[in-house]
Amino acid sequence: MFRTPDRLYRVLAIAEAITWTLLIGAIIARALGAPGIVVTIGGGIHGFVFLAYGATALLVAVNQRWHVGVAILAVASAVVPYATIPMEIWLHRTGRLAGAWRLEATDDPRDRRWYDRLMRWFLRRPVVLVLLLAVAIVALYMILLIAGPPGGK
Repeated sequence: MFRTPDRLYRVLAIAEAITWTLLIGAIIARALGAPGIVVTIGGGIHGFVFLAYGATALLVAVNQRWHVGVAILAVASAVVPYATIPMEIWLHRTGRLAGAWRLEATDDPRDRRWYDRLMRWFLRRPVVLVLLLAVAIVALYMILLIAGPPGGK
């Protein structure tokens, strides 16, 4: 399913937009009298997918060798509701999502950088990569839950 960076990025960009809908719908429902738990649930799901999208954007950015500005823009697009969709379309149209996962080193001197070697090691071990990303996302999610909402209650 995720044999290319393009495919993985697209799935997470769409999922992030869908969870925005869930969160916005929950906020509207609460305003119309639904219990506050609906926002807690919708916000929790959205928060988790938001972090997963950010991790995916960074992984794809390193694999595709995006400039730092493009990588920051891709991650930041998750902050604006539904912006991941036009971001994905732009990245696709400009060829920034084209190509396969870089599993093997080439003659390119950039392939000798430590983070490129580390990325290739993880890409050749997708189960380890998925587990590491899941643990990192859950840990960050838990830290953010403990910290509470911005500005306090």
